[in-house]
Amino acid sequence: MDTKLLRQTFGKFPTGVTVVTWFDGAGINGITVNSFTSVSLEPALALVSIDKKANSLSQMKNKAFTINILADQQESIAWQFAGRKQEGLEITWIKDGIAPKIEGVSAFIECKPWKEVDAGDHVLFIGEIINFERTKREALTFFEGKMGSTKQLIQQ
Repeated sequence: MDTKLLRQTFGKFPTGVTVVTWFDGAGINGITVNSFTSVSLEPALALVSIDKKANSLSQMKNKAFTINILADQQESIAWQFAGRKQEGLEITWIKDGIAPKIEGVSAFIECKPWKEVDAGDHVLFIGEIINFERTKREALTFFEGKMGSTKQLIQQ
């Protein structure tokens, strides 16, 4: 199977862009994730999928985490946590609760660890949702390798 073509096929499905964050011994850590989904309402569960090659995988194990659904003006934050350093980027953190949250997001979902599932070349982190908040900010969207607001991507 051509994995590059498969990745491009997956890219035909527009997704939101999240940065999953957690506290670690050095402060705050995180990773950009577009593979995120709701799992259950009772109990309230959400899932993020992390590549086994990601440095963040071992750092995230057994940690409470926040799924920060980025606002359309936060593309630089997405790139920062995807490993592309953004010079001059300043992130304002909300540090109350069990996991750090990025200020100005479209929404956040705060989770405590519930289950980890080995899934091929990824690990699925399922979190039990203990807190969430949404705003009226438009979410950052990923489609065919590009990021932008939903309105921008539709017009291209």
